[in-house]
Amino acid sequence: MKFSGTKSYVATDDLKVAVNAAITLERPLLVKGEPGTGKTVLALEVAQAIGVPIIEWHIKSTTKAQQGLYEYDAVSRLRDSQLGDERVKDIRNYIRRGKLWDAFAMSERPVLLIDEIDKADIEFPNDLLQELDRMEFFVYETGETVKAQRRPIVIITSNNEKELPDAFLRRCFFHYIKFPDPDTMHEIVEVHFPGLKGRLVNEALRIFYDLRDVPGVKKKPSTSELLDWIKLLLNEDIDAETLRESDPRKLIPPLAGALIKNEQDVHLFERLAFMSRRKSEG
Repeated sequence: MKFSGTKSYVATDDLKVAVNAAITLERPLLVKGEPGTGKTVLALEVAQAIGVPIIEWHIKSTTKAQQGLYEYDAVSRLRDSQLGDERVKDIRNYIRRGKLWDAFAMSERPVLLIDEIDKADIEFPNDLLQELDRMEFFVYETGETVKAQRRPIVIITSNNEKELPDAFLRRCFFHYIKFPDPDTMHEIVEVHFPGLKGRLVNEALRIFYDLRDVPGVKKKPSTSELLDWIKLLLNEDIDAETLRESDPRKLIPPLAGALIKNEQDVHLFERLAFMSRRKSEG
């Protein structure tokens, strides 16, 4: 069971090594990197490449670790008992399986994505330590132990919003997805827009990396935002010549709303453009 990338996902050699090391060690793969660098998509591509199901658990600020195991709906049981419903005789009718339970119950080895784990409370990772280690948990309401039929391939993503506990980090294989260099970005663009004219791509990438390099930018544009921008350029039939005239330090590029996502950065580029015009006029 080896991951070697897919036609729709450009995986660097070190990323392939990290995925395969985590599979071999049977440890969770913890993936960090800038938003929009393909961390979440990686799990989908791994599942597709090795031909296994995927179970996705997208974490929110209110998510608790217990929800990944199961939840007992006591309120529904009380309501049904008041209505005389026969279902109340079997407590299993009120146990809702979580994503870990679903993964443990599968007869074939799935990929389990725990997406953006750093969004949750700081205790969330520690609360999952035992279950991810032993691949089992106890259901107190029914007195049963749920064990994984096959140890899932666990991929955990983080945007570094919070530091993760050391005890949790020790149990993971870690990989940081570096922001793609221009050559790798060319490959990514080619995957999404095969056969696109080289001059347009070159000019789009020049502007994109210039935007990222402007000092003081609060939110640097990401890979996914670059792809959105190129799609808009093609839709509006904006050519390489038009882009060549664009310099992020002198004027905001066309359709920049796909790349610049907050008012502070808009004001920054407007000031740079204004100062540049005044300098050229003077």
